[in-house]
Amino acid sequence: MPAEVLDCRGQRCPLPVIALARRLPDVPVGTAVRVLADDPAAAVDIPAWCRMRGQEFLATVTGPDGPAYDVRRTH
Repeated sequence: MPAEVLDCRGQRCPLPVIALARRLPDVPVGTAVRVLADDPAAAVDIPAWCRMRGQEFLATVTGPDGPAYDVRRTH
């Protein structure tokens, strides 16, 4: 389970990506962050943001809280 959880449910693109971009610099390198986001665009936007920023996209998870996206800070 990731150490941090960002609840972005109900927010439309690009707000979940912006929230991730703002939070990630505050966590230690190697830490995983889970972004809860129910906007269908997040399934494309979060992995794309990780590729562009050199962060590690770990997985898409579907659970009781809805879709979630796990990202590890690499630098």
